[in-house]
Amino acid sequence: MLELLPAPPVDPLWDLAAEFAADPRPERLDLVLGVYRDHTGVTPVMAAVRQAEIRLAERSDTKEYLGLSGNTAFNRAMLSLVLGGEERTGRATAVQTVAGTGALRLLADLVRQTRPGATVWISDPAYVNHRPILEGAGLTVRTYRWLEATGRPDTAGLLEDLGAARHGDVVLLQGCCHNPTGVDPSFGAWEELAGLAETNGWVPFVDLAYHGLGDGLDADLRPTRMLADRLPEVLIAVSCSKNFGLYSDRTGCAIVLGSSRQTLRHVETALQNAARTLYSMPPDHGAAVVATVLEDERLRAEWRAELDVMRHRITANRADLVAHLRALGQEEQARCLARQKGMFSMLPLTSDGMRRMRRQSGIYGTASGRINIAGVPAHRIPFLAQGIATALQTPRAARSV
Repeated sequence: MLELLPAPPVDPLWDLAAEFAADPRPERLDLVLGVYRDHTGVTPVMAAVRQAEIRLAERSDTKEYLGLSGNTAFNRAMLSLVLGGEERTGRATAVQTVAGTGALRLLADLVRQTRPGATVWISDPAYVNHRPILEGAGLTVRTYRWLEATGRPDTAGLLEDLGAARHGDVVLLQGCCHNPTGVDPSFGAWEELAGLAETNGWVPFVDLAYHGLGDGLDADLRPTRMLADRLPEVLIAVSCSKNFGLYSDRTGCAIVLGSSRQTLRHVETALQNAARTLYSMPPDHGAAVVATVLEDERLRAEWRAELDVMRHRITANRADLVAHLRALGQEEQARCLARQKGMFSMLPLTSDGMRRMRRQSGIYGTASGRINIAGVPAHRIPFLAQGIATALQTPRAARSV
């Protein structure tokens, strides 16, 4: 049987991570995987998270199964965190998932059950896992434009492409800090998208993975909350990996806003049934940590302060890289990077240019040009800027983003 299995495609990110691990150069720099690292290059456990874990260890007296919806205290806390007031949370339901990836898949399964002929629209470029998750759920995928050649958001192209989205289609939108480009539309463009959804009858599907790391927690959540205010149905996949630092605990949440309590009860059951066939129920530890942090006023304030520190460091890294590129005469590339926000930046390099930078300087990013700006120790920024400039020296390496 196993001899009949064709060679499957290798995951490009983990393939690059393996290549980095095998690289003997001590100066090599890993900017592939999307993890936050502090100034020493370590992905830390947040202090609020550590305190919550200590509390849980002291009071935990069972490892009994959770229900199919997971940790209900976590689900309530996530509804409040993401949606804010009762006017939104009162028309929403949530189930805990295995990270944001699990939320994307459960919601994709929900779309397939309710609208089997629907098309799901994703940005071009998109997060590398969006298409495989959606197509793995049996959905048809189309793309909409995201960037102009100048590196600015292509609002006109975005709205033109999504003008073709039909009633009942689903549009996957990254709520903030777009991965891989780091480029977000203006709030005015978000409002135009809401108007288009109202007119044409498509459903927004918001992927929230980096809230708190762009312009601040409330500012990053503002577009999602606006969509919730204006539209009868919204799907939201939420990850706690980045803004709580719970990467290996795989903590996430699927949120659905609907127009009636009966509809939401059916939605919750459908999500539970989908989870049952995939992984039965999610692990509790990360969700219990998040619930403990968000339910305690002191811990919640400490977490938000830590999140702000992370955001400021990411912003400072990007500003420092822009300054060093300008000093090296790369003004156009610096302007492109200066418009971006969040963990990721899209470099003005082709896949050949990224390969050349990897070979020449030991700087590892994805073939698309994405680097994890949150993973650069501050003292390595000059090294990174020089590596980019060197890779750009070959004329064919450069491209507009």
